[in-house]
Amino acid sequence: MGPRAPRRPVGGQRGRGTLVATHRDPGRPGRGRRWLALAAATLLLLAGCGSGATGDGGSGPQPAGSSGGTGAAGGGTITIGINADPPNLDPAMSSALVDRYVQNSIFDKLYDLDENLQVVPELAASLPEISDDGKVYTIKLRQGVTFHDGTPVDADAVVFNLERYLDPDSARYSELSAVERVAKVDDYTVRIVLKQPYSPLLYTLTDRAGMIASPKAIQEKGDQFAQHPVGSGPFMFESRIKGDQIVLVKNPNYWKEGLPKADKIVWKVVTDDNVKVVNLKAGQLDIIDTVPAQALADLRSNPNLKVDIGPGLGFQGIYLNTQQAPFDNPHLRRAVDLAIDRATLVRVVFQETADPGYGPFPPSSPAAAASGEPPQRDLDAVKRALEQGGHPDGFRFTLKTATGPVTQQVAQVIKDMLADAGIEMEIQQVEFGSLLDDTDNGNFQAAALGWSGRPDPDGNIYPWLYTDGSQNDSRYSNPEVDRLLDRARQVLDMDQRVELYRQVMEQVHRDAPYIYLYYPKNVKAYSAKVQGFVNYPDGIIRTENLTKAP
Repeated sequence: MGPRAPRRPVGGQRGRGTLVATHRDPGRPGRGRRWLALAAATLLLLAGCGSGATGDGGSGPQPAGSSGGTGAAGGGTITIGINADPPNLDPAMSSALVDRYVQNSIFDKLYDLDENLQVVPELAASLPEISDDGKVYTIKLRQGVTFHDGTPVDADAVVFNLERYLDPDSARYSELSAVERVAKVDDYTVRIVLKQPYSPLLYTLTDRAGMIASPKAIQEKGDQFAQHPVGSGPFMFESRIKGDQIVLVKNPNYWKEGLPKADKIVWKVVTDDNVKVVNLKAGQLDIIDTVPAQALADLRSNPNLKVDIGPGLGFQGIYLNTQQAPFDNPHLRRAVDLAIDRATLVRVVFQETADPGYGPFPPSSPAAAASGEPPQRDLDAVKRALEQGGHPDGFRFTLKTATGPVTQQVAQVIKDMLADAGIEMEIQQVEFGSLLDDTDNGNFQAAALGWSGRPDPDGNIYPWLYTDGSQNDSRYSNPEVDRLLDRARQVLDMDQRVELYRQVMEQVHRDAPYIYLYYPKNVKAYSAKVQGFVNYPDGIIRTENLTKAP
């Protein structure tokens, strides 16, 4: 299976929110207090992060690097704290949300989303002309745009990139699997021919499948292109210190008049959310991509900072490897699913920044109803599932999860819940990039990874549940699910698509290849000196309009 697209560690990249009442399980009256004690421990951890805290677990706020600080003129330097080192900046092979943060500053796309999730032209001059049968899209390109290396953004470049994404080894392959061929009509017109109508196509082209990179740079750099990405976007790649920062500089020839406004963007890797808060307060960071729920009150009370909470498009949960014991047994997968109290998990860990989840479609999705309501925790049903699975006394497994205090807290709450049912879960924390590699290669029993989400519902379900889908690390395969998902891609009416998704999720809930836990909201915090920041629902930080006051 090929590399996977944007995913985030549970509790790490966008999810937060809590409930309020103390939970008490039947027969275990003290359990709720223990879960709430975990939340209190996190509050104490955060309270302990004063001016002496470190950017990466050392001693004192980390400087944003030699490239940080205010630029000489123009919009200055904006330093953005991100919670993981981007694994791959090549859109064809990209594997994480943090990749998309940086890529959206380097690469223009054929189309983009506005703050209301409406599709707007970017490198395309207008919305596409679509044939009556929905199978041919004709796209006219904006003229006069050049890549950072001076070569033209034209039909040849677009065809080159889209054909590259159609390679089965590309992480974009399943997103564009409905495409039969791509052809140049003239120097600034491209035609996409589909095998059958594909309702998500336009939204697909607003993300990495629509990013256009320099063919010259790709051919010259080969498999090193990700280390030296060249696009046509508002900022150009300047340098990278692995595990520390990525520096982008202003594109002086950008085609959008007056943009970008900043001189430089520094993407600073800070893996501990609590430390990011400290560095934001100290002025070492201007924007942070995630905010611990327990830090909200403190940040909101600070007149030098702003907090923005908006709806999210993604979900968080746990992959169960259906091709490896113990989760090749569907009854044991179902037992884990039924043993988790999602409402309590959200209440304990996330406060107002997440909602309990039970499917791929968050409340903001037009397909939200298809996810279904989270089930009530039922230890009797768990016991029956264990008996049906041949393990009446429980079983044990290992959960791999990314590093970080919030991630650890989520895993610990789940561990305690499963212990009530006689299920023993060992927690193994690994570096985010290694976690992606392990899930891609099937080297896990259970793995905590989520999805940043897409505006079209297909992007949240097809890659995850379709046989050999680009995100299907559970190795799940069900012919009826595949049939329904294929049908939903060909239907233009959203109500009809939602009904098909509802049928899919009925089967998926029975099979439980992936444990949906919660829907993170989109939470960002930033310095009051930063101007031009808009909190888009897709979670991507658009940088072209950002400036910073002295």
